[in-house]
Amino acid sequence: MPATPSSSVLDRPPKAPKPIFGEPASRTEIITIRAFLIIPFIALLAAIPLMWGWGVSWVDLTVAAVFYTVSTLGVTVGFHRYFTHGAFKAARPLRIALAIAGMLAAQGSVLGWVADHRRHHAFSDREGDPHSPWLFGTSPKAILRGFWHAHMGWLFGRDRTNIDRFAPDLAEDRDIRMLDKLFPLWVTLSVALPAVIGGLVTMSWWGALTGFLWAGLARVAFQHHVTWSTNSICHMIGSRPFASRDRSANFWPLAILSMGESWHNSHHADPTSARHGVLRGQIDISARLIWIFEKLGWVSQVRWPTQERLDKLAVSK
Repeated sequence: MPATPSSSVLDRPPKAPKPIFGEPASRTEIITIRAFLIIPFIALLAAIPLMWGWGVSWVDLTVAAVFYTVSTLGVTVGFHRYFTHGAFKAARPLRIALAIAGMLAAQGSVLGWVADHRRHHAFSDREGDPHSPWLFGTSPKAILRGFWHAHMGWLFGRDRTNIDRFAPDLAEDRDIRMLDKLFPLWVTLSVALPAVIGGLVTMSWWGALTGFLWAGLARVAFQHHVTWSTNSICHMIGSRPFASRDRSANFWPLAILSMGESWHNSHHADPTSARHGVLRGQIDISARLIWIFEKLGWVSQVRWPTQERLDKLAVSK
């Protein structure tokens, strides 16, 4: 006969779920976060009149494009599809490289980013979602307030997602913990290396300055707004060919700049899928990179969408 649980076990109350929020951000952390958000944007505004009549060199554009591509894919393939949703399994060297590449985008450390995004999916467009545009109502004023909140306003608050609840698997990984603690270093390299490259290629301090402004700070600012648009615009307007529990939408104008992340309705309908652009003609650069990694043997167990799965998720006409 099966053993009968003791009365002490039966009487023990169930464990309470871990809280959504961790320790609130300190004043120093808030100032640092705001500096990361505001300084690159100011640099973008300052760089335009500074360069007016001078133009931007091909060195600046090339370095900016390389850093934008590497760091954006670090976020989309690494932070998002791999670390957050487990869309594939990666070898340890690639796992480390993806974590570093994602943090070069200066959008937060890998642990914080993943915890925030898992919380977003757990409460999407409901109370508890860190950046839904629909938390304040549907009046014109509420929608404007919601857009600001979803786009970047939520980043100015003191609330921090509880990593122990939403990302305990990554918090237990020694490599990830170490890389996460070095987040300030990766951000520094992200804006300093373009200046070094620009200076060395042109052999001038002017090349170092324009590299710092355009391929460093301005690139980070532009990158921020592309990512934030997925949180705001892609939960407000666009097509919704698949059933999901929220108001996520596919917004095609951002498909290339976001590396496929703006096929957001498809993603929310099937979060663990390695491909977001699942319909004909939908460009998904991140999915193509995962496909290349798979062919090289660097990733395995990739969760590619199947036609049967898509048919089940499709909204009935």
